[in-house]
Amino acid sequence: MANSAQARKRARQAEKRRVQNVTLRSSMRTAVKKVVYAIDAGDKEAASEAFKSAAPALDSAVTKGLLHRNNADRRKSRLNGRIKAL
Repeated sequence: MANSAQARKRARQAEKRRVQNVTLRSSMRTAVKKVVYAIDAGDKEAASEAFKSAAPALDSAVTKGLLHRNNADRRKSRLNGRIKAL
């Protein structure tokens, strides 16, 4: 348990950030899953439309500090490659 005022404040800040990160991470994963499900269904149109919403979600996760820039770029590249292979 935090004993000093500084430690209590840091604990409050960490909890606020954790809740925000959970929400953002969940929405990002949902956007990516929509692309994957469309690819698995073989629907190229739906997959490309879902990718158009997933790419900004991944970029937003980078700016919020949830993902590294290269990680997001790699995910986008792999998804796009799978769409093109359909």
